[in-house]
Amino acid sequence: MTKERTGRELSPEEKREARFSRWLAPPGVTFPSTDAEEGYRQRVTRFIKAIKLEEADRVPVILPAGVSPAYYAGSTLKGVMYDYEELARAWLKFLNYFEMDTFSGPAMVPSAKALEIIDSKMTCWPGHGLGDDARSQQFVEGEYMMADEYDAFTKDPRDFLMRSFLPRAAGAFGGFRKLKPGTLPMTIPLVYCAQFGDPDVRASIEALLEAGREVAKWHQVVNDVGRVALMRGLPSFYGGMSGAPFDFIGDALRGTRGIMTDMYRRPGKLLEAMERVAPLLIEDGVNGADASGCPIVFIPLHKGTGGFMSQKQFETFYWPTLRKVMLGLIEEGLVPLPFAEGDYGPRLETICDMPGASVIWHFEAMDMASAKQIVGRTQCIMGNVPVSLLCTGSSARVKEACRRLIEACAPHGGYILAGAASVGEASPENLRAMTESVREYGVYRK
Repeated sequence: MTKERTGRELSPEEKREARFSRWLAPPGVTFPSTDAEEGYRQRVTRFIKAIKLEEADRVPVILPAGVSPAYYAGSTLKGVMYDYEELARAWLKFLNYFEMDTFSGPAMVPSAKALEIIDSKMTCWPGHGLGDDARSQQFVEGEYMMADEYDAFTKDPRDFLMRSFLPRAAGAFGGFRKLKPGTLPMTIPLVYCAQFGDPDVRASIEALLEAGREVAKWHQVVNDVGRVALMRGLPSFYGGMSGAPFDFIGDALRGTRGIMTDMYRRPGKLLEAMERVAPLLIEDGVNGADASGCPIVFIPLHKGTGGFMSQKQFETFYWPTLRKVMLGLIEEGLVPLPFAEGDYGPRLETICDMPGASVIWHFEAMDMASAKQIVGRTQCIMGNVPVSLLCTGSSARVKEACRRLIEACAPHGGYILAGAASVGEASPENLRAMTESVREYGVYRK
């Protein structure tokens, strides 16, 4: 090329290579030693080669640690959700014990104090709706959008989420019900500002300012832990987050019962709403990856599993807009990482309809040999050491499970060893067995 090309002119493949280069050499980062820098590049290279269906030095491994660091450090989930110093101590102790290809920091352990301030209706956690000894949070599903509100949502999703959904999902947003929809520019600023004089609106804003200050304290701790991991040569693997439009509406807005009936009673409204939200989910994924510098976008899939809906319903209601989100991310040079929760065996042939070597499919309940034969021909696959085995099995059994997975999935590249899902409290010895297994069985011989 004789002149520099702008980002708008780059092909998806060129954008991805640029993002891979940034991931390999994060700007503004000076590693404390040559060993740390070389280790970081070696680990990122393993993942990039797996995505491209190439053989690296060995199979990369991701520990499904979940909230195990809390218990490994002698704390509890409640303890680390309320005490940020305890959160940092636990995750740093975990970081010091294990050899890893990537480090999952404490970002998935939210601030319980902030949740209390906003009066979250969608979550229970230890000490708030759950017993103090609970080892996980609990999502509280509800009908936060009524069946007759599809038109309002589709017309302006952001406005609906701000003035209707959030006040139902968290009490601190209650005053936002009184906010007016978009105002014409000729009335700005005074007429627009007048609504913020309402006592209920002011109360919501004051509560959110308090929550914002609390989240800033939590976020600083999360960033500090991530920085320590980076300086030790451990890259982040989850750069952003997106979702399937069906799940966005079914999880957060309509609830399982609501969206199931909507497939029969108002299919057109549901399809229209999913089309409307797809670009917003692409935007969220891009923004997260841009901020983190990691090109992997995590997409948890909740309601597309076999047994929840028929294959015809999957191909009508679930897959088209999920595929649109994934293609939109790929167009921006990103790598979607859909986590296929549940049984995706019936979906394998359908989900192959993607550009080659562009996606990482993380499977939970799956015959991984079949996944390798069908999806693994064209995409990287990941998984799926059973959670029950990691929590209650022996190290020998864990190693044997890893060996079988590596033998079935690793040939010719394109495989990442990982758990079937994150765990609440895995045996440290079993997590270590996972890391040892890739060194014993997952080395590619040149």
